[in-house]
Amino acid sequence: MIRLNPVRRLAFAAFASAFVFAAAPASAQEISEEHLKAARAAVAAIKATDPFDAILPESASILKQSLIQKNPDMQEIIIKTVDDKAIALAPRRADLEKEAALAYAKVFSAEELNSIAVFYDSPAGKKLITDGPIVVRELSKAADIWQRGVNRDLAGEVGRALDAIVAANKPADAPAPAPAEGQPKAN
Repeated sequence: MIRLNPVRRLAFAAFASAFVFAAAPASAQEISEEHLKAARAAVAAIKATDPFDAILPESASILKQSLIQKNPDMQEIIIKTVDDKAIALAPRRADLEKEAALAYAKVFSAEELNSIAVFYDSPAGKKLITDGPIVVRELSKAADIWQRGVNRDLAGEVGRALDAIVAANKPADAPAPAPAEGQPKAN
């Protein structure tokens, strides 16, 4: 399974959404070489295809395990054959780069792609890619804590408000209502 860090997830989401557009019929306007070059630079700068680097090695590893399990006596030849064939397929990685660039080019203008590449090639952009996941992780923790506090406080405020509404509409001789969940009992 491929695990993506949060910043790369965002880049992947942009790639995936761009890929959906790429699957649509090509527009009457073809993408220029300059536009495609800008797209390739942006793809490289945001490392959009890096999460897919493990696909071929993982596939080879799984295939080796499966074949060796069925034919343990052929382990050496299986490993060599799978490795050789995987290495022979490695140049196809360029196809993914081309498709990624085309997908981005269909969604972003050449000027936008150049801006993206400039930013992500800058020290701040590089730091965002490397350290952004730490910030996203910390923000996620903070959001979880904040959500629990909001849920608790909302339930408490609603409980008190409902208690007040019920008390205001209660006849004088009616028994007191049970306190809302998480509320102290009245004395």
